[in-house]
Amino acid sequence: MSYYLTMMLTGLLILPGLALTAQDTTNNNNGVVIDEVVALVGRNIILKSDIENQYITYKMQRGIRGSSEEIHCRILEDLLYQKLMVVQAEYDSIEVTPDQVNSELDRRISSFIGQFGSQEKLEKFYGRSLTEIKSELSDIIKEQLLAQQVQNGIISSVTITPSEVRSFFNSLPKDSIPLIKTHYVIAEIVKKPPISVEEKLRVKERLLELRKRILKGESFATMAILYSEDPGSAKNGGELGFYGRGQLYPEFEAVAFKLKEGEISSVVETEAGYHIIQLIERKGDYVNVRHILLVPKVSPEDLMIARNELDSVAALIRADSITFDQAVEKFSDAEDKNNGGLLINPYTGGTTWEAEQLDPQVSFTIEKMKVGEISNAVPMKTEKQKDAYRLLMLKEKTEPHRASLKTDYSYLEKLALRKKQAEAVDDWINRKMKEIYVKIKKDYQNCPFKHNWLKNQKK
Repeated sequence: MSYYLTMMLTGLLILPGLALTAQDTTNNNNGVVIDEVVALVGRNIILKSDIENQYITYKMQRGIRGSSEEIHCRILEDLLYQKLMVVQAEYDSIEVTPDQVNSELDRRISSFIGQFGSQEKLEKFYGRSLTEIKSELSDIIKEQLLAQQVQNGIISSVTITPSEVRSFFNSLPKDSIPLIKTHYVIAEIVKKPPISVEEKLRVKERLLELRKRILKGESFATMAILYSEDPGSAKNGGELGFYGRGQLYPEFEAVAFKLKEGEISSVVETEAGYHIIQLIERKGDYVNVRHILLVPKVSPEDLMIARNELDSVAALIRADSITFDQAVEKFSDAEDKNNGGLLINPYTGGTTWEAEQLDPQVSFTIEKMKVGEISNAVPMKTEKQKDAYRLLMLKEKTEPHRASLKTDYSYLEKLALRKKQAEAVDDWINRKMKEIYVKIKKDYQNCPFKHNWLKNQKK
């Protein structure tokens, strides 16, 4: 299966390349046309510039292997797949709403800005304003969302049986059986000390003092560098870069979008702490602001109380006076108390972890533990970056090994299902490209396509 379709099966979409400048896509310095129609799928065309711009995106990604010619051919086949599915979407009257496109567009733009470091660097790289970039990406994203819906329809009915999982596993050469790393299942009991009213007032008063200094003429950016506790923006003078609606804390966003350029807000409270905000620039539904964040701290005394409480709970569990699950329900302040305190892996959505996926403090603690053992209270940062303590229990641990049906059935089941879904998409493509007009320019007919587009294209 193609790289493009593999990405779609895992819920991802390739980041689209942007169109080259008009000068690049029409004529070079000798007046020779360098853009042209490379392929036609139904009424949908693929331009040479489409391939070249996707190639730029590919080169920006690490781990892409192959010669330039191989990658260009791979991109062309990926685009042929996509166009074929877009044609099917038209036949089936599948639609995507402007809200769906805009939501995905905002996500992509935010990701791009994060990769480049700022909106200005993004605009400079592509030679476009943010508005122009959004305009060019809009149609590309719409096509990708349509193709994704068609593919979801193809694979929605694909299921896998235990016998098929066994057949899949038995078909793997011995040296191709996946190597399973050490996996951990971990549970926690968390104690979050409260932040005192006095500490919250101290932080607000400190921010108001900084605001007064800025209003009297001192530099907001300098104050942010010196005092802000947001490590991501402090070094940039508190500047966040452009963000759209729905991408910031609601309280922060509500204030930021009401500010005038250069205006400084009063103190704003969010989950992160307390802020003062200055609007740098607004472009439509995007704002670029700088801010100073101060975070209320838990007192050392309250932290010590939390630590001592957890150590007492650990002693009760070790003495069999209470089970770990009962202690989670009775003492934990974390939201995961409803599932027995199990740590959920955000990378997989499951409860198993590889060592490199864990917080370093957790990894350091559990590597010395035996299954069923409970740690002493260890320091942690909550999801809101507040100081707290927790107990850790190592529920399960597997040693590195080659996958087997006995110990890794669910993992092998996912691999087998993904393979079967890929085959279903391949079968669909083989059928559909016989029904839909396909034409590929002669210059690209030597590409080592996976599917026989040349045999099936209409003359």
